[in-house]
Amino acid sequence: MVDLNILDSVVNKTIQALEKSKEEIYHISESARQEYERVKRELLETKEKTAAVINKVDETERQYKQARMYLIHVNNNFNKYCEDEIKDAYQKAHQKQIELLELQKQEKILRLHRDHLERNLKTLENTIKRSEGLITNLSMAMKFITDDLSSLSAHIDEMQQMQALGLSIIKAQEEERKRVAREIHDGPAQSMANIVMRAEFCLKLLEKDPSKVQDELYNLMDLVRQSLKDVRKIIFDLRPMVLDDLGLVPALKRYIEHYAKEYGIFVETSVLGRERRLDSSLEVALFRVVQESLTNIKKHASADQVVIKIEFLRDKVNVLIRDNGCGFDKDKVLSEKQYEGFGLLGMKERIQLLKGNLSIKTAPGKGTEINLSVPTPE
Repeated sequence: MVDLNILDSVVNKTIQALEKSKEEIYHISESARQEYERVKRELLETKEKTAAVINKVDETERQYKQARMYLIHVNNNFNKYCEDEIKDAYQKAHQKQIELLELQKQEKILRLHRDHLERNLKTLENTIKRSEGLITNLSMAMKFITDDLSSLSAHIDEMQQMQALGLSIIKAQEEERKRVAREIHDGPAQSMANIVMRAEFCLKLLEKDPSKVQDELYNLMDLVRQSLKDVRKIIFDLRPMVLDDLGLVPALKRYIEHYAKEYGIFVETSVLGRERRLDSSLEVALFRVVQESLTNIKKHASADQVVIKIEFLRDKVNVLIRDNGCGFDKDKVLSEKQYEGFGLLGMKERIQLLKGNLSIKTAPGKGTEINLSVPTPE
């Protein structure tokens, strides 16, 4: 049998691990988002610097071209210019060339840095998207695990309850067989043996004193009647024929009439709604619950009044059984296995097998009220 505590522990540890992973991914996502914003700002600054350097390169290149043109003009007309003027033209052209090369170098470095930042930005953007996707997937996984494993736990619990119910039913069947065997042994079997002995005695009386045979035969008839009554009672306890022939309400009324007459307990019975025949197993279960309740009242409640209400609705049947007896401590009784809960556990199990509900309201000195409701298939 599966230990549900171990299963719940595994589920909780799995959820905790997923929660921790989710938090770590969230921190990674936040770090990536912060780095993304930093790189984005740096890229913007780098682009501005690159644009400024490009403008300087263009301007310097124009100035360099002008200086070269002027140098070429001076070289072609060096007779018109003195040595200092020629030297100055050469130096200006050379200076612009060096300045242009330096600016082009800066432009190249800035372009490389800009491209690097753009690649980093793209990578960070993908990281953020993937981390957000992972967080979403983890949240969904946690929800699925929580829901599915919880339902699995409930399903396993239900299966174990059904298994326990099955075992209790087998136990109840064996107990019922023992009870019937004991009743037959103590009742009809003993009576039949006595009848045989009385019949043999009658045969001997016919030979010795025929005048006494009539009285013995009357006694023998009384014994047969009592045996027949005992047999009929056992048959009724096993399965009331009227339940199969007429249905739940007539069978209960006949049983309650006999019960009130035998034990002197007043039982008020009322039927609400449109009375109808139910499924055979449902009629038997309801009859047994009422029978067990009345037996408990006779044995334990010290009550003199009982109210039974049966309500037929479209899709279910409700039954109320209330007495004015001494009541009891429900939790204590249900926990004391030696008393077998006054048969309360068996009553609950019968109703649960039919997918119904049974509730008990009681307290010492307050009487007892049993409410049950079972669905009735169309």
